[in-house]
Amino acid sequence: MADPCAPSWYPTAAYLYVLHLDDPALAWEYLRRHPDYRRDWRRRRRSDAAQRWGLRLLENPTLDARDAHPVWFPDHDAVLQLHPDADPPPKAVAFTLWQLPGRKHLIHDGQRLLLVSRWAGGCLRFALAPDLADGMAYAYAVRASDASQAHCQALSASLKQLATATGTSLVAVTRPRPSLTSLLELHTLQALDATLAGASLREVAEGLFGTDTVAADWHADSALRARVRRLVRRGNRLMQSGYRHLAQLPPVEQGRATMSVKRP
Repeated sequence: MADPCAPSWYPTAAYLYVLHLDDPALAWEYLRRHPDYRRDWRRRRRSDAAQRWGLRLLENPTLDARDAHPVWFPDHDAVLQLHPDADPPPKAVAFTLWQLPGRKHLIHDGQRLLLVSRWAGGCLRFALAPDLADGMAYAYAVRASDASQAHCQALSASLKQLATATGTSLVAVTRPRPSLTSLLELHTLQALDATLAGASLREVAEGLFGTDTVAADWHADSALRARVRRLVRRGNRLMQSGYRHLAQLPPVEQGRATMSVKRP
C-alpha cells in the first residue's frame, strides 16, 4: 500500500506513462512545470503569452500529456497534413476517422482542426484541411523547406507506425522493455518534480533508487550522487528552454544561442 504521507513525486509508478511519450508530448511535460508558464496560465490576459512559449494557445498545465493537447507553433515534423486528393485514382484510399487506431481527440486551434490518436506505445498527429471530409480520397503533404528531406523521413516513419497499428490488434500487442532513453526521461521528470517541491539531492535519490541503495552508496564523491545532480540539472535545462528542442521550435531569440539538451 502506498504511504499516504509520501510526497506526490515519490512514487515512481505515477511516472510510468512517460515511458510511452514521443518528443512533442515530452516537451509539454517539461514546459507545464515551468513556474512562469503556470503563472501565465493563471492570468491568461496577454494575447502573446502562448507565442512566448512556442504554443498557438495556452494549455492547462495541471493536465499531463495523456490529457493535454498543446498545439506547438510551428508544427512538429510528427504532424501529418491531410488534404483532399485533387485527382484520386480508382480505388483510392478514403479518409475514415474511425478506422484510425487508438483514442482520438479533435482540437481546433483557431485556424485548423487537429486530430490526435493515442494508444499504448504510439501516437499520431494530423492537421486536417478544412475541406477534407470523412470518406474522401486524401493525400499527405510535407511543408517545403531546406529540411524537406528530414520532413519526408519523419512522414515515412509516421506512415509506417500507422500501417503497423492499423493492421495489428492493439489488445494483443507486446512491447519490449523500456529503452534507456525512456527511463532517463522518467527519472529526469521525477527528479525535477522533487526539486521543485524542495527535496534535497539525497531525498531525490531515495525516491528514485530506494533508501537501501542510498544508504550503501551515498557519499560526497559517489557516482550515485553525481548521477542525481546530472538529472536535476538536466530537468531544469529542459524546463527552462530545452523543451523547445524536443518540440522542434526555433530559438527564443533569433541569433541568440540557446542551450539544447540532446537525448542519448
